Amino acid sequence: MKEYQKILAGYREEMFRTLQELVSIESVVAEPKGGLPFGENVEKVFRKALQKCEDFGFETFDADHFGGHAEFGEGEECMGILAHLDVVPLGEGWDYDPLGGIIENGRMYGRGTNDDKGPAVAAMYALRAVKESGAKFNKRVRLIFGLDEEVGEWEGIYEYFDRAGVPDFGFTPDADFPLVQAEMGILVFDLVKKFGKSPKGGCVLKSIQGGQAYNMVADKCSAVITGDNAAIKSKVEAYREHTAYEISCRARGRSMEVTALGVPAHGAHPEKGVNAISIMMDFLKEITFGNDDVNDFIEFYNKKIGFNLHGWQIGAGFKDELSGDLIWNTGVIDENEERGSITVNIRYPVTGSGEEVYEGMAPHLDEYGVGVVKLADKEALCLESDDPLVVTLMDIYRKHTGDEEAQPLVIGGGTYARVLNHGVAYGIKFPGEEATEHQKNEYIDLDNMMKAAAIYAEAIFRLCCAEEENE
Repeated sequence: MKEYQKILAGYREEMFRTLQELVSIESVVAEPKGGLPFGENVEKVFRKALQKCEDFGFETFDADHFGGHAEFGEGEECMGILAHLDVVPLGEGWDYDPLGGIIENGRMYGRGTNDDKGPAVAAMYALRAVKESGAKFNKRVRLIFGLDEEVGEWEGIYEYFDRAGVPDFGFTPDADFPLVQAEMGILVFDLVKKFGKSPKGGCVLKSIQGGQAYNMVADKCSAVITGDNAAIKSKVEAYREHTAYEISCRARGRSMEVTALGVPAHGAHPEKGVNAISIMMDFLKEITFGNDDVNDFIEFYNKKIGFNLHGWQIGAGFKDELSGDLIWNTGVIDENEERGSITVNIRYPVTGSGEEVYEGMAPHLDEYGVGVVKLADKEALCLESDDPLVVTLMDIYRKHTGDEEAQPLVIGGGTYARVLNHGVAYGIKFPGEEATEHQKNEYIDLDNMMKAAAIYAEAIFRLCCAEEENE
């Protein structure tokens, strides 16, 4: 066993304590405050991570609170390991404290344990172990902390690059092993319809609220309806009995509040969840509202989106041989008496484009008078299987796992690999492991976390150290 691997193994319990410290901070991106672009909690976890790295003897850099890095090594070339410290909202229904970092049966539970604080800690201690082994570095290694990966256009990482430069090559520990050679393109947009005034009388849809983030399958959706309360209650009961979906209602003043519950999942894997927004819109077709625009919006959703996860009905059903079908996730709905808006997250095939998706949807949106507000478009990433970085990292993975069958992957998820000039996603989830990111009871398997850290340590050594001088 290499010396750095022995050193790393000795830090096992300390690594877990460090992860618990980071998990205890609810680092969901918030509104800017006092010069902190992503809010106080994101800054708090960022400061904690930088302090740990300083304690380990790394040079640290803060790009005006947009992101930063810990660096070690020397040489003109620089390898980046890009992790992120922000998390998606906690959500509901946990069996464990989502900020507790509770360890049970070899797993640590908490928001960010798997995505992406656990991987960040694994990389942090991997670099520390190689440093402390006395290995002779011929390249610089930067462990880069992103702070807004889970939202929007990744403003933070680009602001960081403006101040610190882009690494020559690297990887992000924010996906799957053995390695991700290609990532589908990602679109985020709003579909919006304005409503005319409702005539007096008739049933009124006061509001719909559902979902927490565009890249999560909505696990809850509530609608407030004014009308015949007894009739609404009867329709809810009949729908629940007919479909077996979890839907209920309660009086709210003169109105009824109807609530649908789904199953959360990552927006890249909507098939692993059940979308509460789709349940709600499917139920609402049972009611005729006084406002025809509202009825049209509900019909639009059910006919053009519904429970389909590949965009076929709305003209976006693209696919290719490498990445398969386009992936559609309705993440958020926000509707009132004046307008309806849904936020959609699409993963489009590697050979496709965002404009192709918009062009495909256009006639279907026009049919119902629905507008589109474009929010984000992250183009696809693809490296060849014989790329030297891919070959080296695959070799390291196979050495540590004995897995000779697994091949480089194509995923719908979006990682920081696509912002590198030459990069891939590398772990942290091993083949066969349960995907818990963005879900309640998110956890990381601690033995696998140590295995991943060992893989990252060897990657640092093989790619950034003069091996012949260290034998």
